[in-house]
Amino acid sequence: MSRFTHDNELLARRIVARYPRPKSATIPLCHLSQEQNGYLTDEGMAHVAELVGCTPAEVLGTASFYEMFKLHPVGTYCLNICTNISCQLVGGKELLAHAEERLGVRAGGTTADGTITLEDVECIAACTEAPALQVNYRYVERVDVAELDALIDELRSGTGRAAEIPSHGTLGLTRQELAPEDLANVTPPEQQTTPAWIARHAAAAEETS
Repeated sequence: MSRFTHDNELLARRIVARYPRPKSATIPLCHLSQEQNGYLTDEGMAHVAELVGCTPAEVLGTASFYEMFKLHPVGTYCLNICTNISCQLVGGKELLAHAEERLGVRAGGTTADGTITLEDVECIAACTEAPALQVNYRYVERVDVAELDALIDELRSGTGRAAEIPSHGTLGLTRQELAPEDLANVTPPEQQTTPAWIARHAAAAEETS
């Protein structure tokens, strides 16, 4: 399935309604499409484009900028091992090499059973907890080889920590819902009123000029 399901299209339209310009909803809708399909398909991006009023190429241009959006199938779990300087100094490279040997794939590859995609990533902002990795962007810190082996076993069996981590594409388990009357200032910029404090300062500047 690539285009939004009926329910997800209704949700997508509610998300679009939160923004002054529909195109501003491109990234949230890309996340929704990836949550549904596991990655961003061509058909999914085309549907996003229809809903926000742009071209599929513009959606691709936006999505391809961000590492979290995948443009090809990935495993149920993306295992991202940081090898930037802080992690590298305390064994990040060795962890990645061990993971490649244990999983039988090089960085960027997916295991034959489709469970794990292994990635070599840049800084994940956990330098004080190095060496660190992420599983579907959930942090695991101060990892040694034994803990990495245990984590891989859990991911493959769906037990332990794996049972608490949603499949790739799901950023959060709680979705914010806003009623139309709770949306604030959802009009194009040219139709918005000048905030009172700006008008006050503008008036004061005119008086002193």
